[in-house]
Amino acid sequence: MHFPRRRALRTLLSAATLAVGALCSATALAQAAWPGKPVRIVVPFAPGGTTDILARAVAPELSRAFGQQFIVDNRPGAGGNIGAEAVAKAAPDGYTLLMGTVGTHGINRALYGKLPYDPIKDFAPVTLVAAVPNVMEMNAEKARAMGIHNVQDFIRVAKERPGRLNMASSGNGTSIHLAGELFKSMTGIYMVHFPYRGSGPALLDLVGGNMDVMFDNLPSSMQQIKAGKLVALAVTSAQRSPALPDVPTVEEAGGPALKGFEASSWFGLLAPAGTAPEIVNRLQQELAKALKSPALKEKMQAQGAIPGGNTPQEFAALIDSEHRKWAKVVKTSGATVD
Repeated sequence: MHFPRRRALRTLLSAATLAVGALCSATALAQAAWPGKPVRIVVPFAPGGTTDILARAVAPELSRAFGQQFIVDNRPGAGGNIGAEAVAKAAPDGYTLLMGTVGTHGINRALYGKLPYDPIKDFAPVTLVAAVPNVMEMNAEKARAMGIHNVQDFIRVAKERPGRLNMASSGNGTSIHLAGELFKSMTGIYMVHFPYRGSGPALLDLVGGNMDVMFDNLPSSMQQIKAGKLVALAVTSAQRSPALPDVPTVEEAGGPALKGFEASSWFGLLAPAGTAPEIVNRLQQELAKALKSPALKEKMQAQGAIPGGNTPQEFAALIDSEHRKWAKVVKTSGATVD
């Protein structure tokens, strides 16, 4: 009398197994077919800055590798928070990615009272794209007019004219902003901070003479430095940049007051949390391959960027360590969101 029930139970189990198998096969097929349409890389800053430059350098490489367009989508504002939030809330299907920065994923959680996204829980790290030093730079004509030839001159003039020098940045909470705040706190000078919606518009005003100084990411400023429109006083990294070997570090040029100064930047690709590991791994592998290619590697190094390509796990560990580092910098510098 129990046999029909057993047969019915076995039939139900077999049907369930087939359904689960079909679902898994459909999911695997969808992942294998990815990308079946264009992919967006959200840049959380305005065009013209290093984040934008790097995104536009790797997008064609990914387009060639996957046979679909990778399109750069600029979403500037709030120190990168607007663009980062858009990606955090996007569907985890591999069609929306973020070119994250040390600001969006290392600084902002310490600087802002409340973020509209969680830089750890809401993202799946793909790979580090590049690490770059920042460069302390001035409008060349203004520097000459003020008699500023080096970092020591700058500190002297700033102390003689408290509050009369202005400092441009790519936005509140960016490494460009924090590098300047750290410099101010360590030297005891005061400058008025003017946050922009990215390095591009900030550089336009710096070159145009409306701003005095900026601690920009090196790649976005390299062309203007080489053209003589901007003068590089120092780089913010612990070592000199191979792209500007004659320019000292802030620590070298600043004397005892700036001993230990270091405030470099990094940029990396991230996907929304929940994105299939297969998609994340394919992206990392192709991007790492592209970053090792002689043409792209040489192009990035000429701009002062050091190509990345690490694994998702290594990139996640870097993000975690950067949270701790920048929380200390924010506290020490006393930086606030203007």
